[in-house]
Amino acid sequence: MYVRRTAAALAAVTVIGTVTPAFAADPSPSASPSVALPAGLYGTSDPTYDGVWRQSLALLAQNTVGVKPADKAVDWLTGQQCADGAFAPFRADTSKKCGPKTPVDTNNTAAAVQALAALRGHDAATGKAVTWLKSVQNKDGGWGYMPGGASDANSTSVVIGALAAVGEKPADVRKGGKSPYDALLALSLPCGDEDAGAFAFQPDKKGALAANGDATAAGVLGVLGEGLVVTAGKESEDAGKCLGGKKPTPADAAVNGAGYLGGALGKTGYLKSVMPGAEDQPDYGNTADAVVALAAAGLTEQSRKSLDWLEKESAGWAKQSGPAAYAQLIFAAQATGTDPRDFGGADLVEQLNATGPAPRSAPNASDTASATPSDKEKEDDDSAFGVWWYVGVFLIVGIGIGFLMSGRRKGRQ
Repeated sequence: MYVRRTAAALAAVTVIGTVTPAFAADPSPSASPSVALPAGLYGTSDPTYDGVWRQSLALLAQNTVGVKPADKAVDWLTGQQCADGAFAPFRADTSKKCGPKTPVDTNNTAAAVQALAALRGHDAATGKAVTWLKSVQNKDGGWGYMPGGASDANSTSVVIGALAAVGEKPADVRKGGKSPYDALLALSLPCGDEDAGAFAFQPDKKGALAANGDATAAGVLGVLGEGLVVTAGKESEDAGKCLGGKKPTPADAAVNGAGYLGGALGKTGYLKSVMPGAEDQPDYGNTADAVVALAAAGLTEQSRKSLDWLEKESAGWAKQSGPAAYAQLIFAAQATGTDPRDFGGADLVEQLNATGPAPRSAPNASDTASATPSDKEKEDDDSAFGVWWYVGVFLIVGIGIGFLMSGRRKGRQ
């Protein structure tokens, strides 16, 4: 549901990758990178237009399944940040300061925030990034892909995810009295419309709204205040209805958008590509985004047909597209309670890990099944506490300090 970056998408001033900026269907990545690939980067295609995006999704997906990424992979991502907090898709030479011509954008920045917030220990980096995102918020409350660009559903939603990831309340982040939710609601097609409940990517030149499947997936997550990683929500008692008339609340818009997605996926199980000339071509990434959105809205069962389709049909696309694609499939599995290590017979975690530097640790399937993320965190914290407690006692005895030191839990990296 977010932007996937490609040269073609940028040339069209669109959102990369999920509409793609925020997400449009992504052509196959270049097999011949025009720049040297950094050792810590995931994927082997040219990173010029999607380096930070795919790295952020890869690290976030690994964290979601209990994998601890390689230090150099995390360091590469943090090293891409500009002094003002923003991220560009890729900076080949980070020794050079960012300037007015550095192509920073909201999507890469927001994705990096979500990844680094999940990994913990990067508060300074995420704090600067969020400050920058707030500084480029539009007067309608939303964000465009590039600073100053017209707000779109995908960019606004990925920024909402970043705000939520650092503990901000999106509804309180305002510009001109408008919140991100106001911007999204303005892009929601009202009840009575032929495509009621859908979200438009942006209004056309005449201000008209046209339904867009991926923008709808993004919009649903946005009005729910969710990021890229979600767990299944509770189904609304009003599911299947169109709520709120011409002035829906964010909660209404989530129900309406999920209803539209369910209908759009109902016949084939997948969303079609929005790329010109590809009307009957499935869009695997946008379909995965739609599965996540439906699950977040509590319609996990309705997403099952699409998930089954992805399990059967997405292997070739994921192999060709690389780390971001594997991450999107892992997010879909996570949202629906599906094992990403047995996704249509494929181990998505292993496949993702193989696209970049070996992680510091990677639990196997049995480890993942026997311990939830919260259990593991508790186990890590307790172990770290014990180490520091013994160090404290040793220092107290050795130096003769007559007071007790309080143990401090070591934060996860």
